[in-house]
Amino acid sequence: LSIRRQRQMCIRDRYITKVLNIGTETYIPFIKTYFTLPVWLYIPFAILVLLGTSNAVNLTDGIDGLATSVTALILTCLTVIGIIFNIKEIVVFGSITIGTCLGFLLFNLNPAKIFMGDTGSLMLGGAVAGMALYLKMPLLLLIIALVPVIETLSVMIQVRYFKKTGNRIFKMTPIHHHFELSGWNENKIVSIFSIITLMLSVVGLLAI
Repeated sequence: LSIRRQRQMCIRDRYITKVLNIGTETYIPFIKTYFTLPVWLYIPFAILVLLGTSNAVNLTDGIDGLATSVTALILTCLTVIGIIFNIKEIVVFGSITIGTCLGFLLFNLNPAKIFMGDTGSLMLGGAVAGMALYLKMPLLLLIIALVPVIETLSVMIQVRYFKKTGNRIFKMTPIHHHFELSGWNENKIVSIFSIITLMLSVVGLLAI
């Protein structure tokens, strides 16, 4: 069993470092350097990035046009990074996905005529995570995807606080619903969250 396990680990390591040819280097924003994770640690880290990003975008998809607008900006930032580093796969994939988002957004803005549902939002989150991992910049998502991160944290904080005290911090989570119940209309929420994402994307570009 031990020998079989070692062979599986060897195949896995070769697949990441030789077949995919992306290695396990991870870029640290602002410090502008790479550090190499061991494969046994990189794999669960990559899984965490994929699951976390997919679910974060899914939670952001709560009002008309929000998830699509925010994600399109994040994808644009990652695509620009692909252009800077001349990574053609990222440029092509990113451009196609951005175009898809913009085409969908025409029918998804308030009042929405089409809804993406979990299938669409999870796919967009997976696309963001996949591009970030391919660029070796998953940590950059903590900056440019801060809106989906905050959406996720608001749910986690609300649930934990309610279980502990029986009270709520926010009127409703994810946090965009809190602003909605506070009197903001959907277009205002989408506009402000998109502007914040745009500003964070510029910061992210400066961080590389």
